[in-house]
Amino acid sequence: MPLISARIWAASGKPKVAGVHASPVENAWNSRLHEALKQAAQEGKIDYVFSESVSNTDYPRVLREYAEAGAVLIVGESYGAERDARAVAKEYPKVNFLMGSSGGPQGSNFGTFGTWNHEAAYLSGVLAGHMTKTGKLGAVGGFPIPEVNRLINAFRLGASEVKTGLVFQSGFINTWFDPPKAQESALAQIDGGCDILFGERIGTADGAKMRGKLAIGSLLDYMPRYPGTVFANAMWYFRPTLDAALADTAAGKPVGKDYSPFSMMAQGGNDLTYDKKLIPAPALEQVLARRAAIKAGSFKVPVNDAKPT
Repeated sequence: MPLISARIWAASGKPKVAGVHASPVENAWNSRLHEALKQAAQEGKIDYVFSESVSNTDYPRVLREYAEAGAVLIVGESYGAERDARAVAKEYPKVNFLMGSSGGPQGSNFGTFGTWNHEAAYLSGVLAGHMTKTGKLGAVGGFPIPEVNRLINAFRLGASEVKTGLVFQSGFINTWFDPPKAQESALAQIDGGCDILFGERIGTADGAKMRGKLAIGSLLDYMPRYPGTVFANAMWYFRPTLDAALADTAAGKPVGKDYSPFSMMAQGGNDLTYDKKLIPAPALEQVLARRAAIKAGSFKVPVNDAKPT
């Protein structure tokens, strides 16, 4: 992407925020960041520009271009380029970086966040435990990194608390955006007897729909696209994380900290959405009670980052 003109940004007087996305912005995870940033721009709080489908090898170049062009905050993901992204942050100490990362923050200007919608994933597992007929549940993930593992493990935990003796299958497609590959993994799990799938990756629900099975979405709402197939979503909302980083930037406070707590349900960072027409009333009643306990802080969903087996 060509260098953004600092003169154009300077004219607006608003904070200049850049998004650097390693995948297309229609990818589930990236769409959460992109929508939150667009919303903040539409509200007149920031000027937002972005690049998408940026390869790991090209990532540092794009970060530098936005830093040179006057961005005060650069939002993105350093999972595939941790060393390079952190090196760029050192080169530009007056620019703040907010990166999805499996590592911790660095210095005063490199903040990190994780995808902590495991609480909603746990609740979706409770529903699945009530609703499975075969006693076999599946999950399709991207890479087995901590942020993905904890979602699948939380889903399993919720289901296991409802019904004993469940059998779980997990598949990792080793890419962030390949819907046909996720669909293939879903179909393989269905062929293995799974009747409900947790779709950490886009494409899982397509396989479930093809075979007349049920699916759970992650990060965003899949119910309008897959009516009768997706009965719940473990939603993730990036706006609380973004707002916290913008507030720190505006106040001149260091952003070199972990912003992951803003993804928690009590902060409005994740939640469960559902189609109650597809869910048995007793199951929904149990889930809503547990959801209230999570929000109140009287129940905590354990975090398990180990790779599901």
